[in-house]
Amino acid sequence: MPKPELEFFKPDHIPWEPVAGSRTGGVGGAGVVQKVLSRDPETGDVTRLLRFDAGVETTEAIAHDFWEEVWILEGELVDLGKRQTFTAGMYACRPPGMVHGPYRVPAGCTTLEIRSYKNA
Repeated sequence: MPKPELEFFKPDHIPWEPVAGSRTGGVGGAGVVQKVLSRDPETGDVTRLLRFDAGVETTEAIAHDFWEEVWILEGELVDLGKRQTFTAGMYACRPPGMVHGPYRVPAGCTTLEIRSYKNA
């Protein structure tokens, strides 16, 4: 079944849930939660909000086998590998295999993430 058809709604009723590192390609663990807005269980495509608490730091650079689009809604991410800080309003579009991270999140961060396995 593909992602569900959803008209505009407030996703307040969708719970935040802990993220395990294996499900996020290396980003997960204590202080990282997600709110899945839509998911295609057949392809693995997902749209979600991802929230990092202040002080979260990942330990490894990561690369995925899917396309990943990320919009930073609030806060900032420090990419330790690139030695760059990315802030609210910034957008990334990463093809499969693009290396990024590890990350430090000094003051908290919320992102909108869209994953797609099409043409991956």
